[in-house]
Amino acid sequence: MPVLQPKVMVRRVTDLDEEFFQSRGIRAVVLDVDNTLTTHGNPVPAPGIPEWIGRMKAAGLELTILSNNYRERVEPFARRLGMDFVSMACKPLTIGLTRACRRYGLKPRQVCLVGDQIFTDIVGGNLKGVLTVLVEPFEPEGKWSFRLKRRLEQPVIRRFRKKKGESH
Repeated sequence: MPVLQPKVMVRRVTDLDEEFFQSRGIRAVVLDVDNTLTTHGNPVPAPGIPEWIGRMKAAGLELTILSNNYRERVEPFARRLGMDFVSMACKPLTIGLTRACRRYGLKPRQVCLVGDQIFTDIVGGNLKGVLTVLVEPFEPEGKWSFRLKRRLEQPVIRRFRKKKGESH
């Protein structure tokens, strides 16, 4: 599978249920923060996220936040949700993802990474060999670097949708 291609694409993380993970042998879900669990820089989880986290934990899944952001951003957010975290993950390098796998003693095939960016989350997850899920960002980011990355992601997303027979 090409390194830029997610294995699965959904609108929101809350579109994934316990069966999705269990049927694939996934025991841990590693989640990006910004534009995956909340809007960019927001200290409060998006509506439905705390309940989703609770359902996944009740199903026996290990959950960890994996972010390139600083500890000062990630720790309070993770604490609010009662989750472990890895900050300064250096995605798309696999350093942080390797730490997350080791934390639970799991092989990459037992781990799923969910994030909103192809060039960080999806590339890093694919390099590590975990199941990768791309979600649509909650909102567009204002910085020019994010706008450029989003524009560069569009051909990849179109190819994915065409391959899967989706029209949008």
